[in-house]
Amino acid sequence: MQYHEDPTNILVIDDEKDLRDGCERIIKRMNCKVFKASTGEEGIDIFIEHRPSIVLSDLKMPGIDGIEVLRRLRDIDEQVLVIIITGFATIDTAIEAMKQGAYDFVAKPFEPDQLRIVVGRAMEKLKLRRQARALELERLRNLADLGTEKSRIHAIIESLPNGIVVTNAKGLVVLMNPDFRKRFEISPERAAGDRVETYIQDQGLCALIHEISQGKHVDDDKVPTYELTLPSEIYLLARGQSVLGEDNECLGAVMIFTNITDLKNFDQLKSEFVAKVSHELRSPLATIHEQLASVISEMPVDADPENRGLLLRAKEKTKGLISFIGNLLDLARIEAGNDYNNPKEVRVAEILDGIVDFLKSRAVSKGQALSIVHDVRELPLVVADPLAIESIFGNLITNSIKYTPKKGRIDVNTTLEGDRVKVTVSDNGFGMDQQQQKMIFEKFYRIKNEKTRHIVGTGLGLSIVKGLVDAMEGEILVDSAPDCGSRFSVYLPIKKV
Repeated sequence: MQYHEDPTNILVIDDEKDLRDGCERIIKRMNCKVFKASTGEEGIDIFIEHRPSIVLSDLKMPGIDGIEVLRRLRDIDEQVLVIIITGFATIDTAIEAMKQGAYDFVAKPFEPDQLRIVVGRAMEKLKLRRQARALELERLRNLADLGTEKSRIHAIIESLPNGIVVTNAKGLVVLMNPDFRKRFEISPERAAGDRVETYIQDQGLCALIHEISQGKHVDDDKVPTYELTLPSEIYLLARGQSVLGEDNECLGAVMIFTNITDLKNFDQLKSEFVAKVSHELRSPLATIHEQLASVISEMPVDADPENRGLLLRAKEKTKGLISFIGNLLDLARIEAGNDYNNPKEVRVAEILDGIVDFLKSRAVSKGQALSIVHDVRELPLVVADPLAIESIFGNLITNSIKYTPKKGRIDVNTTLEGDRVKVTVSDNGFGMDQQQQKMIFEKFYRIKNEKTRHIVGTGLGLSIVKGLVDAMEGEILVDSAPDCGSRFSVYLPIKKV
């Protein structure tokens, strides 16, 4: 494999010195200049100073972890290629990192050849990127000419392993590469020039392509992506980018289709595994919990207080595990689309009144004030599964009670904003900083500090809330600051059955 004669700058971020040094020895032989960092913070500083094209980052490190390093590096430079270094136990996190923009990952322990192959692919991508940028200067101003232009950029697009389709501002297809034709079963003899709907039968995807072709997402921080399933059970992820002319007018769009079938299958296997293990654990744990409760209730009044305390703690721990398993199963069902799928017209205000009445005793036991106010006397009906509505706001209000100190206040408010019902759950509790707000909807994430260390939980409640709100095509926003409380705003669309 031949590389560009100029050395490629590569940054290795890992808290293990032996691994950093080993990577340096291997990569230096590939005509690369290597920088090393032992923490995520140090790696970001080195990246800002030297701007390497490729970064290898460990997932688990002191301080900020590899996922946060990935986010920050891509905020600085979206073009950087980040390769995640992971152990087998964190392979699902590595897959999630790739969904969030990581280029590739390599699992520990790895052989030198494995590292060379992964880094070599990244260097080839950089080489193609440089060629594409150079050829971009040669292209004609009108994208329609790409269909007949015998240029090197055309050859590059033709040879890429991902499907690519190029449209003009009117949504007419001007270029298709062989992989796109293969995926969508388009004959090699069929010429470009028709509307994109005649080549792709998915209406949602076609609508997105038209939006990108017309420049509607040029100013967005992140252009929407689209997942679709082909009849051959192939899953594709479509990413698009508007193409701008010299006067910044939108000339059309380039859409890239990546095969994510393996990732989908992996997610399915993971969900099935979690569900099976959870089912196997729940029954024996429930039995243990019941036996402990029975033993405690039958203990004589003069029983050893220390023994009683041990049994009570064991009983609470088994109760927590049963709750944790229940949350895991709920999350697995939501991700699989197999739960909360009995939508009907519901009155959100009535369900909220019931939740607040039920949880008020819990708030009162902490000396807290829990109240609800409906700004609009009669809210429109929302089409949703009532159990999903209960799960969303039950979790949010319970969280506010848990993360608000004694004698605090929790307020629930409903109103109407445009064509959406807005429900706000606010408190004057511990609050959180901006970085924590970015993480709270991730699975198993919990805020841990001196004020919250005594609070028990699974870290799955807000993940469940986010999954349910997304499934309803709603939106959830959080506004918070340390020691100033939190406000969660849920927007539910008004729909007809």
